[in-house]
Amino acid sequence: MRIRGQISIKGIVQGVGFRPFVYKTAHDLGMQGTVRNLGSEVVVLAEGDNFEEFMRRLSLGTPLSHIDTVTVTDSDEPVPRGFTILESTTGTLSGFIPADVATCDECIRDIFTPGGRYEGYWATSCVNCGPRYSIIRSLPYDRERTRMDTFPICGACEDEYTDPASRRHHAQTIACAACGPALSLLRTDGTAIPGDPLHTAASLLDGGAVVAIRGLGGFHIACTVEAAERLKGSLGRPEQPLAVMATGDEIERVAIVSEAERTCLNSPAHPIVVLVKKDPEALGEISKLHTLGCMLPYTALHHLLFASLSHPMLVMTSANPPGYPMITDTREACERLGGQVDYILTHNRVIQNRCDDSVVRDGKILRLSRGLAPKRQRQDLGDACILGTGPELNANISIYQNGYCITSPHVGNVRNPATLTYLKETIDRTANLLGAKFDVIAHDLHPQFLSTRYARELAEETGATLMPVQHHKAHIAAATTEPCIGIAIDGVGYGEDGTVWGGEIFAGSVPCLTRVGHLEPVMMPGGDLSTKYPERMLYGILPEEETAALLAARGWDATALAVLEKQVKQRFNVTLSSSTGRVLDAAAALLGVCRERTFDGEPAQVLETTAVPGTATLWDREFIQDNERTILSTSALLREAFSRMKYERTADIAASFQRTLATGIAEIAVMAAEEKGYQKIALSGGVAYNQAIESAIRETIVTSGHEYVINTRYPLGDGCISYGQCVWAGTALKKNRK
Repeated sequence: MRIRGQISIKGIVQGVGFRPFVYKTAHDLGMQGTVRNLGSEVVVLAEGDNFEEFMRRLSLGTPLSHIDTVTVTDSDEPVPRGFTILESTTGTLSGFIPADVATCDECIRDIFTPGGRYEGYWATSCVNCGPRYSIIRSLPYDRERTRMDTFPICGACEDEYTDPASRRHHAQTIACAACGPALSLLRTDGTAIPGDPLHTAASLLDGGAVVAIRGLGGFHIACTVEAAERLKGSLGRPEQPLAVMATGDEIERVAIVSEAERTCLNSPAHPIVVLVKKDPEALGEISKLHTLGCMLPYTALHHLLFASLSHPMLVMTSANPPGYPMITDTREACERLGGQVDYILTHNRVIQNRCDDSVVRDGKILRLSRGLAPKRQRQDLGDACILGTGPELNANISIYQNGYCITSPHVGNVRNPATLTYLKETIDRTANLLGAKFDVIAHDLHPQFLSTRYARELAEETGATLMPVQHHKAHIAAATTEPCIGIAIDGVGYGEDGTVWGGEIFAGSVPCLTRVGHLEPVMMPGGDLSTKYPERMLYGILPEEETAALLAARGWDATALAVLEKQVKQRFNVTLSSSTGRVLDAAAALLGVCRERTFDGEPAQVLETTAVPGTATLWDREFIQDNERTILSTSALLREAFSRMKYERTADIAASFQRTLATGIAEIAVMAAEEKGYQKIALSGGVAYNQAIESAIRETIVTSGHEYVINTRYPLGDGCISYGQCVWAGTALKKNRK
C-alpha cells in the first residue's frame, strides 16, 4: 500500500478552488506535504497512512473542476511536516480556466446578512463563484495574473484568504468594500452622481430612466418594461425582441417554465432561457414573438439592484449593435451610449475578456458564451494543433491540441472591422492561455469572408497549413463523426458549386460527406437584398404573374416591380440558393406577416409565432431526382400555400407549411439512410431551433426506425462551426496518415 508520492492532477483545476480543496482534504486525512499550481495542472507532494483515500478524494474534484487525469509517481523529494500551499510556477498548459460563474447562494446570503463583512457589497465572491474568464490575463491562475491585481486585499480579507476553514481560502477574487472594486453612477458626460450608486440607479430605473450597467463581461442597457419602447426607439431596433432579467416568481408568472428550464435558469451559468409566454400577446413592447428570453440575476450587483427596485423585471440588452462586440470600457460607454441611455452604473474592475450572455432554448444552446464558454471538449483529433476561425455570422473560434478542443465565447458577425479585431484578440488570448502553436488553420470555404482572409494572413505568419471546410459539412462534423445521414438547415453557406447552400442532406462520415439531397435551388434576386426584403425572395421562387400582382397590391410601384421581373428573367445579379432559411423568409412574405427583415432571422421567427395557434396538416411533397440527388421542390410548396390563402387561416397555412417542409427534408434523409444502410441521422443548423420544424424532422426519423442525433453540447446554429472545422481538419489529417 502506497503511503507517499507525487500526485499530478490535470484538467480544469485553475480558478476552481482546487488548492484549498487539496489543503482541506489533506488536513482531514492527516496528510503531510505541499500543493502547487503548475501551469494548468496541480501538483501535490504528499505522505501519510491515508494516501490512497487522499488520492480518491482528489479525483472527485471541486464543484467547478473537471478532472482529466490523476497520476502518481515516486518522488525522492523530502516531504515537509504539516501541509503547505506553495507559490505557483509555470508549467504545462494542458487545461484551461472555467467560465464565469453566477454568484453562489452562500455569497448571496453574505450580501444580505446585516452587519456582515460583505453586507451590500456588489463584488462579493468565493472559490465557488464569480468572475473567472472575464478577468484572467495568464496562467497559472493567481490574483496577480488577473484584473484583481490592482486591488490589494485588506487585513480582514487576508485573514479569510489564509484561513483553511474559510470558503474564501485562496479565493483569488476575494474582496470587500474596504479593498475591492467600487461602483460609481455617472451621467453620460462622465460626471459622477453623488450618493449610493446602486440605490440611486434603482430609483432612476423605477422612475423610467435607461441605465447602462457594467457587469461581468460587458455592459447591459437596462430599463423597466414601461420604458422598453423608448429604449427600442433609441437603439433603432423597434421590432427586435429583447431579453429580460427578473425574479424567479416574475418569470413563472409570465412564462411557461418546465422543470428542465427551471434547472437551466438556476444553473451556475444562469443563461438567458427562451421561454414560451403564457399569454402570447403579453409584453409585446419587449417581444412580439410568442417567446421571451428570461434570465435570473446572476451577480451580487444584480441581486442588490433587484432588492432596491420596486419593479420585479428589467429589460436587459447587450450594449452593442447586433453582431458587434460588447462595450466593456466606461469611457467608451460614455462616448457611444450618450444618445441611448440616461445614466451609467459602472465599476473600476477591468474586463479583460468580453463575454456576452449565453442563450438556451429547449435545452439547445443558441449562443455559447458567459457561464458556458470557454468550452472544453475532450476529442481525439490527433497530434496537430488546429485553429478553427469560424463562420462569418455568429462567430467564435476553437483551438484543438493534446486531445481537447477549446471553444471561445461568442464573438459576433465578422463582417465589420471591430468584430474582426475582436476575433483576432480572441485567437491571440486563447492561444496564449493554451500555449498553442498552430499547425493547421481551418476556415470557411467562402473565399471572401474576413475570417477566411485572416486565416490566410495567419498561415503566412505562422507557417501553418490552411484547410478550407464547407460550412454545412462543418455543421455535421460538430454533431457527429460517425457514419450517418446529415441534415444541415440554415440561412446561408457557401456551397462547393459556388451557389448558396442551406438545405442540405449528406451521406457518409467526416471527412467524406457526399451531398445526396437538398432543397430546390431558387433565385435570390439582388443577393443579400433578398434577405432584407423577403418579398424579393418570394418572387425569386415564384416568378409568376400572380406573385407580381400580389406585390403590386401591396404597394410595389410599377418601376420597382419591372426591375425585379427583368432581373429574374435575365438572371442579372441573381444568386442561386437551396437555403431553408430563405424559403421560410419567402413564406413569411407570402403570408404578409413579415415584409422586411429588421433583425437576424426575423421573417422565420415571425412565421413560427404565426403558426403557433394554427393546425398543421401535411401537404403533398414534390420530389425531383437529379442524378443521384433527391430535391424537394420548394416552389411547389409555396405555390400550394399561395392557393390556400383564399380559404384557409393564415395560422393554419403557416403551421402546415413548416410541417410539410420539415417532413419533406426528413423524408429525403430517411430515403438516403435506407438506400445506403445508415442507422444514424443527424440534424444541425439554425433552422432546427424552430420547435415545429425540429419536432417534425425528429418524428419522421424516429418513426422510420432510425436513430436521431442532435447536438446539445454546442449551438445548432453557426456557433458550432469553428468546433466543426477543427473536427473536420483533425479527422482528415488522421485519415490521411493511415
